[in-house]
Amino acid sequence: MKNWKRYILSCLWGPLLILQFILVFAFGKYNEAGYDAVLYAGWMIWLISAILGWIPMVVLKRKGGVEKGKSYVNTTVLVDSGIYSIMRHPQYTAGLLLSLALILISQNLMVACMGMAVIILLYVDIIIADKYAIEKFGDEYISYMKKVPRINFMLGILRLIRKS
Repeated sequence: MKNWKRYILSCLWGPLLILQFILVFAFGKYNEAGYDAVLYAGWMIWLISAILGWIPMVVLKRKGGVEKGKSYVNTTVLVDSGIYSIMRHPQYTAGLLLSLALILISQNLMVACMGMAVIILLYVDIIIADKYAIEKFGDEYISYMKKVPRINFMLGILRLIRKS
């Protein structure tokens, strides 16, 4: 797979996610329907998103065989422990949850439509990321895929508890 092709979808969903932010916080598309419970659920999902977004940076840098001075995304070793024993794509999941959180926080149709586009594009991007990982890590990643869910962290936690 050509390297530049891996980033096409992020060039689409990334700006849409930023536009969601701008609409919610710069243009006041915030809690428009007035459902406080939905608003609070959105903030809780945002918190989960933040955690899932940051943890992989630390885990991959420590366990991914990253050369000194390189970004955490330059792993040379398949990491299947920590957060990666629960789900294969925590940062993509963070993006999905962030977009959902913005939908719930805003309670605005335009933000929701953008959010749905972000969620669909991000999910397709996750599938492409799995294909890239198979190219990079081969059978080891295929075996990992059978044990660890793509984004369903609840299932991943249940599987981990059952193993214990």
